[in-house]
Amino acid sequence: MNTLELLDELQKKAMTDEEIRKELLITREEKDPLRAFCQKARALGYELYEMELVDAGETFYAEMKRSTNGGGENSPVLEGSDDFYELFFASIE
Repeated sequence: MNTLELLDELQKKAMTDEEIRKELLITREEKDPLRAFCQKARALGYELYEMELVDAGETFYAEMKRSTNGGGENSPVLEGSDDFYELFFASIE
């Protein structure tokens, strides 16, 4: 399962289980929220690590950028670089 699939499964779980949703939301208050989020995800059985999560958003953005006018320096700036971590929380709030 790739990172986006893991996040999708975790999102579905959070939307159906209020306790899990609250626990995930609380991770945002930690000193290192991304690490706390990934640790909580792993505790719930989702093998999710910080760099995989960061890389998923950057890879997606790079692929979109390359598909726009060849992806060179003159390609247009795309709205938001799709931070899947932030998108995840926006979907469960």
